[in-house]
Amino acid sequence: MIKPLVKNILVAVDGSQSSIHAAMYGIIFAKQNRCALKFVYVVDTATLKRLTIGKFLAQDESLDFETNLHADGEKYLNYVMELAKKKGLKAESELREGSVWVEVCKSADAFGANLILLGGHPSRYSVTGKAGNESALFSRTSKDIILNARCSSLVVYEPKIEELFKML
Repeated sequence: MIKPLVKNILVAVDGSQSSIHAAMYGIIFAKQNRCALKFVYVVDTATLKRLTIGKFLAQDESLDFETNLHADGEKYLNYVMELAKKKGLKAESELREGSVWVEVCKSADAFGANLILLGGHPSRYSVTGKAGNESALFSRTSKDIILNARCSSLVVYEPKIEELFKML
């Protein structure tokens, strides 16, 4: 008999609505398929370091941003953990620092993830890899995760995810 394809799901959370929707999707998927679930938020210290070295940010500004990003990360992780708890699902969470795609991939490897869930919307992505409007950074990050992960990745777009989540 073939083993299940997915046992461990990692959800990349960045605080965007699409990543919260990916978390909801992950909670539904994990509950229906009896999978382990982990949420990860990465404080992008790599970009902060580049901005500081390039003199776009002063050192004290960079530290303030980093502190705020840590607080945001804790807030978003607590929120998705509470969503999982409300649906009777145990999950893990992790706050990491560094380059987002690198840390998501490292976290997935350490967790033994078979699937990484990323938030997305079809109108924001194109075959050429060019993203529209405000999603450019996350799109590049998603692309890097997809290209470098050692497991399958899924860009989640489920228009009725909030309704489905309420029915669970």
